[in-house]
Amino acid sequence: MKNGGERVMFDTIHHIAIIGSDYEKSKHFYVDLLGLKVIRENYRKERDDYKIDLACGQQEIELFIIKNAPARVNYPEALGLRHLAFKVESVDDTVKELNGKGIETEPVRLDDYTGKKMTFFHDPDGLPLEIHE
Repeated sequence: MKNGGERVMFDTIHHIAIIGSDYEKSKHFYVDLLGLKVIRENYRKERDDYKIDLACGQQEIELFIIKNAPARVNYPEALGLRHLAFKVESVDDTVKELNGKGIETEPVRLDDYTGKKMTFFHDPDGLPLEIHE
């Protein structure tokens, strides 16, 4: 892709990988509650884990279910990926829908730099997820 005549090395994000610890809880959360669609699902016998590829708009989320993965460090935050943010039309409507499904959310606030509404919630393993207008 070109940007003002210059080659852009990276055009978009292809996928984001998430590690979950419990197959049923993680799949239920991402598929049944958040509504992501399963593209493919594979049990990897050599690793004794699952890899579920989920559609999220034009991108994919690779959901790995690994039984004995170490717990995520939350506070203080460690180096690495901080959180995953989903773009939504209405944070208020999405919060109501998430809360109606039993998913707790933090209070809605405005992004200091964009002025758009945003908030956070967590997946079953404590991974911070954000919704942002």
